[in-house]
Amino acid sequence: MVASPAAVLGDAARTLSEDEVTTFVQDSLASAGLDGRSVCVIVPDATRSCPLPLLLRAVHTALAGRVTKLTVLVALGTHAAMPPAALRDHLGGEYAVLNHAWWTPETFAHLGTIGADRVNEISAGRLHQEVRVELNRAVVEHDVALVVGPVFPHEVVGFSGGNKYFFPGVAGQEVIDLSHWLGALITSADIIGTPGTTPVRALIDEAAALIPAEKLALSLVVESGTNNLHAVAFGDTVSSWQAAAAISARTHVRYLDRPVRRIVSLMPPRYQDIWTAAKGFYKVEPVVADGGEVILSAPHVTQLAAMHPEIEQIGYHCRDYFLGQWEKFRDLHWGVLAHSTHLRGAGTWDPATGEHLRVAVTLATAIPEQVVRGANLGWLDPAGMDLTAYADDPETLVIPNAGEVLHRLRAAPSRAADTPVSG
Repeated sequence: MVASPAAVLGDAARTLSEDEVTTFVQDSLASAGLDGRSVCVIVPDATRSCPLPLLLRAVHTALAGRVTKLTVLVALGTHAAMPPAALRDHLGGEYAVLNHAWWTPETFAHLGTIGADRVNEISAGRLHQEVRVELNRAVVEHDVALVVGPVFPHEVVGFSGGNKYFFPGVAGQEVIDLSHWLGALITSADIIGTPGTTPVRALIDEAAALIPAEKLALSLVVESGTNNLHAVAFGDTVSSWQAAAAISARTHVRYLDRPVRRIVSLMPPRYQDIWTAAKGFYKVEPVVADGGEVILSAPHVTQLAAMHPEIEQIGYHCRDYFLGQWEKFRDLHWGVLAHSTHLRGAGTWDPATGEHLRVAVTLATAIPEQVVRGANLGWLDPAGMDLTAYADDPETLVIPNAGEVLHRLRAAPSRAADTPVSG
């Protein structure tokens, strides 16, 4: 059966009023056939720009008294849990809310398995192994799963949103690891901002087809760093995402005519560690000149990864560093290996001469110098940075509120046409 097209309010050229958004959400849900059913609302954590208080008020007003149960589930992926006070601020009120407790085995329901041959087909031969599909049981225990969240260019899947809120948002470790490593094999620079169904998106959609609940979405296009919305799309999780991604591609991508030697990404407080602040690199890697540098300026950040301390031991390396020594690394969490490659960018590995990286990555944070250098990154004292001098340097691009807007060259060649295989 062909899905109906999503209903869309707004476009890339303007932002919506709160009244417009509220009316659209309430009218959309009123006609969605949700009376007498239970609804699980899946939302992002605080690492995304999103006016959740406005949206959840509209959702609650539309559904209260009409549905049998309304639960909010925060799609942490493998991020840290949000404490109660932070949740109240994030959601804008008191709701029946759950953090996705990905660290607890009891969290999950087993939905099925995607076979090795199917994974091989989806991944275009990059991976050949089966994957268990596990999902937060709160989704399975409701009649309807309603995703409410933004769509941005994304380093693993192309554009975030839609079924990505299930996988990896509220998924088990195995499917998270496999999907992220598939994205790493393609490379962040090649997949980020890619429209349509990328191999990782196809894998996510395959897993989502196993979810017994009806899957709906309010997919949002947010003006980065604000609570303003360019657009809202409502429909199933595929058609809604497609509509929002098309607008995000016109809103969240900045094109440059030539590469830049140095970029200074100023990271906002929503990124509390490098695991999340690394987006300041992902979104600019495509425009950095060979031999150039990206500086992540985040004086508030004190650690590499709050929930994944093993990255300090693994360090940050290019994809080929791991593939060239696969027997050494294959038993580690592939999601952590993927994060490592995403922040280190393109490079090569030779057993005789070692690793050769296309660009330098430097952290200007509160992380101790020995930790940063031990993880194979450059270190800079944030107190000594002269942002005015950087801004005045014609070979440097300073990006405020970095992490959500993708920077690309107008005619960018693919760097990963022949992707090595692992697995």
